[in-house]
Amino acid sequence: MQPKASVRGLPLYKPGKSLEEVKRELGLEDVIKLASNENPFGCSPRVWKALEEIKGEFQYYPEGAAPELREKLAEHLEVDPRRLIFGNGSDEIVQMLARTYLEPGDESVMADFTFPRYDTVTRIEGGVPVVVPLREGVHDLEGMLAAITEKTRLVWICNPNNPTGTIVSQDALSDFLDRIPPHVLVVLDEAYYEYVTDSTYPDSISLLDYNPQIIILRTFSKIYGLAAFRVGYGIAHPDVIAELERVREPFNVNRLAQKAAAAAVEDEAFVLYCRNQNRMGIKQMTEKFDEWGLSYFPAHGNFILVDTGHPADEVFQHLLHRGVIVRSGVHLGFPEHIRVTVGKKEQNERFLEELHAFLQKRGK
Repeated sequence: MQPKASVRGLPLYKPGKSLEEVKRELGLEDVIKLASNENPFGCSPRVWKALEEIKGEFQYYPEGAAPELREKLAEHLEVDPRRLIFGNGSDEIVQMLARTYLEPGDESVMADFTFPRYDTVTRIEGGVPVVVPLREGVHDLEGMLAAITEKTRLVWICNPNNPTGTIVSQDALSDFLDRIPPHVLVVLDEAYYEYVTDSTYPDSISLLDYNPQIIILRTFSKIYGLAAFRVGYGIAHPDVIAELERVREPFNVNRLAQKAAAAAVEDEAFVLYCRNQNRMGIKQMTEKFDEWGLSYFPAHGNFILVDTGHPADEVFQHLLHRGVIVRSGVHLGFPEHIRVTVGKKEQNERFLEELHAFLQKRGK
């Protein structure tokens, strides 16, 4: 049996190594994971209380439309509930978008170094990825606009961008959207939205009021600390949501995940705490990078892409064998960079100590 042509040869997604995997492979007990941009502070205590309330309901399927979560999130975002769709992580909504809008031969415009699933889902549907190089780590919106043709159906903008952590500003994005032709849907992937403190960052929801050709993707996997539950959501014009609902799998967001997310969205104090701790962690790391003469991209999410000046896999292996998991930049398009998640203060200290030991050994 052969798979369909569009699937043959597709690269496998390579997530960051898990704690369990490293402990098992290297025989280590004390391991910290700063590889997958997870929240080191966990999740809101309200989540545990909410889950306790439904411990007698595990035998029941969830409600497909996620009504409780929909109501609470709509109130939190101040949007019409009809503008929301939920996914098994925002990854699933990325897949829904490709399934809904791409036919064989259609084009999908994206940056060269960004979240790789945009490329993968495009290829699965027989579409053609059109890649536009980043400009100093930032989406080149003029280049992306020039790449749009009559065959273009989707444009992907990851903001903040993964893996660089850079942002597109409100002014630049508004100008870009004003020039998008009517047959194109622009996807604004804002997985790290809640971490951003820069005043130039777009208020993308306000753009929906006069631009029905965008969909905003966000997630509970990052600052809300619910990566294990897999809950993401999209915000768009009701007509776009209605089309996506046609391809959404029934019961795609499980009962536990819906309850956890509904509780998490109510705890704004927890989100604020995590955002503030994250900014302090970025300062803690970048001050040392500056001291050591290492360059890095401006960090607006909860991770930093830093140029070590050495082959990234060597740095990765050095840190790994000392119980610190980061991401090598080799598979991210940056062969001498590593991407490190901002952790708790003591985790950051340990990472910095081990990285400094490597740099001293290698003469930097």
